[in-house]
Parts: sequence; C-alpha cells; structure tokens
Amino acid sequence: MAQLLILTSAVNSDVLPALALLSHGTRVIPAQPDHLVTAPDADLMLVDARSNLMAAKSLCQILHTTGSTVPLLLVITEGGLAAVSPDWGVDDVILETAGPAEVDARIRLAAGRVPRTEESSTIRAAGVIIDEASYSAKVHGRPLDLTYKEFELLRFLTAHPSRVFTREQLLSEVWGYDYFGGTRTVDVHVRRLRAKLGDQESLIGTVRNVGYRFNVQEQDGTRGIHPVRA
Repeated sequence: MAQLLILTSAVNSDVLPALALLSHGTRVIPAQPDHLVTAPDADLMLVDARSNLMAAKSLCQILHTTGSTVPLLLVITEGGLAAVSPDWGVDDVILETAGPAEVDARIRLAAGRVPRTEESSTIRAAGVIIDEASYSAKVHGRPLDLTYKEFELLRFLTAHPSRVFTREQLLSEVWGYDYFGGTRTVDVHVRRLRAKLGDQESLIGTVRNVGYRFNVQEQDGTRGIHPVRA
C-alpha cells in the first residue's frame, strides 16, 4: 500500500475515481507552490491536470527543479495528452477514467523506479552549465541571475543546440500552448537574456525571418556537437 499525495485545485471532486476501490492511503492539498513547503510525506505525488494544463505544468516543473525524488504522476484527460512533453518533469500520466487495475499497476511501477538524481539534471554546452536540480545557470563559471522564464528559455535552447525554433514554437514550449500573450514576449525575453549573458550574448543567435537558436557551433568551432548531461 502506497501513501499518495494529491495536488488539486478542484473542490468536491474525485481526481481519480478508481482510487476509491484501492487500498492506498491518500492526502489532498491545494495545487499551489506555497503549500508544498508543509506538504506531508508521500510515496507518490499526483498532480491534477484535468482542467488547467498551464498551472499543472508549472507546478510539475517546480517540483522537478526543487530536487524532489518522489515519483510524480499526472492525472489528465485524454484531450490533454497532446500537451504533455518531457520538460514537464513527470514520471507517468494517468487518464482520469483509468480503471483500478491500471491505476494500481502504474502506482506500483512508479514507486519501484529509481528516483531522478542530480547527476542527470545538468546540461553543458558552449561554456553554459544549466543545473535543473538547483534551477541555476552559469556561463564560463559566472552565475546568471535569471527569472523563471529566462531560465526556461535558456534551458530549452541549450538542450537543443544549433536547432532553429520559431517564436511560435518557443512560445509553446516555454510558455505553454495555451499562453495568451503574443510572440513579442519571446523577443523581449531573448533581449533580456542576451543582456545577462554579456559578452556571450551571441550564444543566442537570430535566424532572420525564422526565429532563434543556441549557437554552440560558432562558440565551440565544431560541427555536430550535442549538449552533455552530466
């Protein structure tokens, strides 16, 4: 029997109805970052993503980047599956309509996996070091004072060196597909990020009439280089 912690903003709603037919212990807390500080211990955490995908993604990423080793499962509708990607930082997804046998199996499998470690959460490319566990970034040893979105933008570009992304793609990957702001948001954050990179601002390259890329080839003087996860 596992102890489950369910994070949801729904009121008077069974996030995962099949749990009522299983013997796992459950605790429910609001799906808000400030409630994580006093959250009870649990074997697994379930995040309710049925109605607010953007908020659920943000919460999952916070849990992942704070170094939590508790397996993280996402409860979602079938229509929301297309929005989930690896950068959410979840271990598995469960449809809200899943039956008790499937839910129990997914809980057992998630609980038995080796937790993520800090060694697998570092990206290195062209002198930039992204530590996803501590949510920090350095360029040639110099710490960068980045906002949440600036960090996410740099992390995403660094993880895909030399690949060109349109503003629409960056908006979808970094801000979420349901973000209501325009693509100018991307330009503003790129400009701020370049300013903080200082004399390394050319790491963020512009491809005219297309978008942006991480210029690892120009910085390293090599071709076909990929980011290294320590």
